[in-house]
Amino acid sequence: MKFYATSIPQTLPTWATVVSNNAGLIEVEINEQDPGFHSIIEELSTEIEPGIIGVKASDLCQRLNIEMVDTNEEN
Repeated sequence: MKFYATSIPQTLPTWATVVSNNAGLIEVEINEQDPGFHSIIEELSTEIEPGIIGVKASDLCQRLNIEMVDTNEEN
């Protein structure tokens, strides 16, 4: 899994790797197989919609102190 951020903390968890950093856009890749990642996902899991369990990207980013790019912004 990959996501794009505008800011990240100095130190990322071992399951997160910066792939590129161009013009303030940081591409981060997540190792979904890492037990540490599974642990945080289990902790943050909620019922997003009736009958659908998952993790909101905003919750994960807040936990990791990452400012994710908002793809819903209008220019």
